[in-house]
Amino acid sequence: MTILCVRFQLPPTREAALPELLGLLEEFTPVVEALPPDGALADLRGAERYFGRDAVELASVIRVRALALYGVDCVIGAGPGPMLARMALRDARPGLTRAVPGGGERAFLDGKPVAALPGVGTATARTLCEYGLDTLGRVAAAPLSTLQRLVGAKAGRELHEKAQGVDRGRVVPNGVSRSLAADRPFDRDELDPDRHRRALLSAAGDLGARLRAVDKVCHTLTLTVRYADRSATTRSRTLSEPTAHSAALTRTAYDLYEALGLQRARVRSLVLRAESLTPAEHASHQLTFDPVDEKVRRIEEVADRARAKFGPRAVMPGSLAA
Repeated sequence: MTILCVRFQLPPTREAALPELLGLLEEFTPVVEALPPDGALADLRGAERYFGRDAVELASVIRVRALALYGVDCVIGAGPGPMLARMALRDARPGLTRAVPGGGERAFLDGKPVAALPGVGTATARTLCEYGLDTLGRVAAAPLSTLQRLVGAKAGRELHEKAQGVDRGRVVPNGVSRSLAADRPFDRDELDPDRHRRALLSAAGDLGARLRAVDKVCHTLTLTVRYADRSATTRSRTLSEPTAHSAALTRTAYDLYEALGLQRARVRSLVLRAESLTPAEHASHQLTFDPVDEKVRRIEEVADRARAKFGPRAVMPGSLAA
């Protein structure tokens, strides 16, 4: 077991703490891959030799330090490779690392449904189940030629290898979170467009504050509307200029919502996601002579200082974005 998959139990308002938590992992290994918004993969091959402890022991140390330094608990899966570590994470619980030992891959995988394998979508799982291949053990035992006839040559080969526990993935060090999301669920399925817009106002204000807190701007805004029948609609828009300005995010969110043309739609939740994040210092800002816009930006600066000093509840998200 050399790979850890860690999911920090961060509330949405604390996603800005992810870089610090990634720094905690980097105290053990430089090979850390961020999995936004709250997770990471860590390759501990060198750390096991250096510290003289195995991955499960190091996972316990990481959990204790995250709690002691940041007040954040985490769940951890460990395995010989990234795929198995991710799958082990699903069975993990706070305080207990779920580990897949080397040589125990088949025992771990065989009884799991085929849909549990990363990369197996709904259509592929349905096709396999129609032929009785509903568990990974049965997929692993099936002839390669059969799988290739069912799902294609390349996909069949990859499926066969993964079902047998062959994990060719690797941890690729990358930057901090490339996206931030704000989810606004309703207590009951909501028909009122005004309530939808108020939820978007709150979400955009929340995103703007969090982007400014980590000195980032976003290039793309994505809106996902989830309905009462569990279906969803997603739309994205590239911004005219990268921004963390709550008013600009709100205008774009409203435009995305209006473009959907919802009529009496029973909405269960709205999710707004800021994507393609880059450092704010690298972004340009088109000067404006609009005194209202400049006033709002100055108010944002004051509100951000209040949040930094008194916490995220010092200013209600969205209250400055209208």
